[in-house]
Amino acid sequence: MLILERCKKTAPAHGKGIRLAIYQPQAGLSGTEAAIERAIKQLENAVEIASSHEAQLISFPELYLTGYAFKEKNPSAHEIAFECDSPIIKRIQDIAWKYQVAIICPYPEAAKVAGQARFYDAMVLIDKDGSLLKNYRKTQLWGPDEQKLWDFGYVFPEEGEAFTTHLVNGFPIGLLNCYEAEYSELARIHALNGAKLIVIPTAADEWALVGGRKTVIPYPDATKLLIPAHALENNIFIAYNNYTGVGFIDESGAEIEQVQYLGNSVICDPYGERMLAARKTEETMLIADCVPDDYTQTHPCNTSYIKDRRPAMYAKLTSETIEYEDYCYPNPPRPIY
Repeated sequence: MLILERCKKTAPAHGKGIRLAIYQPQAGLSGTEAAIERAIKQLENAVEIASSHEAQLISFPELYLTGYAFKEKNPSAHEIAFECDSPIIKRIQDIAWKYQVAIICPYPEAAKVAGQARFYDAMVLIDKDGSLLKNYRKTQLWGPDEQKLWDFGYVFPEEGEAFTTHLVNGFPIGLLNCYEAEYSELARIHALNGAKLIVIPTAADEWALVGGRKTVIPYPDATKLLIPAHALENNIFIAYNNYTGVGFIDESGAEIEQVQYLGNSVICDPYGERMLAARKTEETMLIADCVPDDYTQTHPCNTSYIKDRRPAMYAKLTSETIEYEDYCYPNPPRPIY
């Protein structure tokens, strides 16, 4: 494993910042019990390494515990999904307590919401004492492909608020998931809620197998422009956490290549600069001290993107009726309500 660091001699003090570890693993088999066991073993090894570097929080990629790749037909995603209070999540909580490191661990969630069985692309934020701080469900599902497998998060009042902040080492953390990184509104909501760091697990691909064919157009690399821009415009840290390598599914005992990932994990600072970036083809751990006091204002004369907002001008952003060009994707998304 390649380890890249940008750290001081000692980890940030409580309330002053956080030493963040981002683990970019080699992808592997997805959607089986064996995949889960492999992921948990890999997770504990990564947490142990992060702990040896005094990391206070470690993150893993989207749907990490099972892998992101699932069968297009007869989805194994629902068969392998589990509840937030399952023994599997309890094992992750025990690992957090054992190594005294907070963990962001994505997984496929099975839950009963509004009287029905539902399935979510979810993640847990677990504090270093093993307590559950947040079970977050993806709100922006990517196109019809994800919508075939998952339900939209935070449709029903009983789910609570989506974009909450949580203190880890006394430092306010927000969570987003993959495609949500590309919505500037969501990063801004987190900033307005007081987050100083947003962590975004992802599974962005170089190509994926769709309908038996590899996609021709790679997924847009959000780390080139979007992630740095969102960090700058909100004056916060943003981390993007991907896989590297090829993800497989099992078809009658044969491993079938399903997706190749971009391997573009990154941590950006409040200036919109890359603090650390993973190598595309290597298993990598990024470890950085995220300390706001290390950064001065981005603008002169106390001007600020946050303070200078005029929210009364932005009503159109929450309008559900718009006139827009025809939606060109061949399979339009289903409504979320």
